[in-house]
Amino acid sequence: MAGPPTGRLRGRTVVITRPVGNGVSLARKVRAQGGQPLLLPGLALRGVADSAAARREWLAACEGEVLIFTSPAAVRYAVALAPLRTAARVLAVGQGTARALRRHGVDHVSAPQRQDSEGLLAQAELQALEGRAVALVGAPGGRGMLRTTLLARGAALREVHVYRRVPARLDRRHVDAVRQLPSSTRVLLSSAESWRNLACALPPDALRRLCAATAVVSSERLAQIAIAAGFARIEQAASAMADDLLAAAMRD
Repeated sequence: MAGPPTGRLRGRTVVITRPVGNGVSLARKVRAQGGQPLLLPGLALRGVADSAAARREWLAACEGEVLIFTSPAAVRYAVALAPLRTAARVLAVGQGTARALRRHGVDHVSAPQRQDSEGLLAQAELQALEGRAVALVGAPGGRGMLRTTLLARGAALREVHVYRRVPARLDRRHVDAVRQLPSSTRVLLSSAESWRNLACALPPDALRRLCAATAVVSSERLAQIAIAAGFARIEQAASAMADDLLAAAMRD
């Protein structure tokens, strides 16, 4: 007969809201700590409709002075269009994106300790941009803070959309699983867009059940979003990286 779960999560359910297909390794980490993962994606990632045009934009961006990658997905989809060969200064919003770049041969990547747009914009490389050719590599949508600020600083900005985000499709199994969540559940939130999609997709009773859990957020901004959504209990992680989110989920 199996004994009680071991590990720092001790049988606790952990809801993973990362895009479809992107939460598998995090789910393994949850299981390794004795937890029960529930994959509840708010987003699905897709390639752009016109890959030929995106490839031309991407190759032109590589000829510029500064390349900014907004996510690991931006790296993955960009190099699928054409290999990353550039003499530009390369920056990443977070450490996960920086690691993805290093896997593709970029040895010198600048990434902020504060892993969000505000942290990136505080980097020394992005202060004096008047007339400089800067490319922002990612997907349409988002907060728009990077775009607005880079333009305000005088950058000759090129936005290179190498993928797109769409709402994930939830089925009855997802909804039924949410309705049965215990109050000890931890919900990992690292994307405002993902949360908005989930809030729209879930029936009201399931959404209330989800908000009865503890939200584990990756930033102060997401903490405020979680409070506005109705979460009464919030734990803020050091970053959106898997290990930081899990460390916060393990707190009692």
